[in-house]
Amino acid sequence: MGDTKHDYTIAVYPGSFDPVTFGHLDIIHRAANVFDKVIVAVLNNSKKNPLFSVEERTNLLKEVTRGVPNVEVDSFGDLLINYVSEKKAHVIVKGLRAISDFESEMQMASLNHKLNDKVETFFMMTNPQYSYLSSSIVKEIARYNGPISDLVPQEVEAALRIKYAEDRSR
Repeated sequence: MGDTKHDYTIAVYPGSFDPVTFGHLDIIHRAANVFDKVIVAVLNNSKKNPLFSVEERTNLLKEVTRGVPNVEVDSFGDLLINYVSEKKAHVIVKGLRAISDFESEMQMASLNHKLNDKVETFFMMTNPQYSYLSSSIVKEIARYNGPISDLVPQEVEAALRIKYAEDRSR
């Protein structure tokens, strides 16, 4: 057990959130019940080619979490562990959908702990009703105008419909 006790716990929930799904929101709400403050941090990954810009993803997250007072939405492009330290957080929250997620997440958690042993990673199992859900699946269904209202909030569905309508009109 470490000798550092935190009276106010700040957790960072990082991800690309391209777009945010009900699975992500499940983790956000549950983390908000456990930690004093949860910073949902949108990763600005230059290697990926996201559908939504960082600003669009950040705005969508702000819209769908506005009813959760201890949730803040931000973005970062640095190493996660540097961002966590900058925010004075001591916890990284990761959602796990399946065993297949665990191996790479365990590796990242070990690496982050090596880089800063004051930061702990908390794994939260996704609610079984969302275990199949991913942003890439949502985008694939939306691309072909399939039903996504059970997968994402209305604001996200509307944004996806607009995005793909623009693509089709080009």
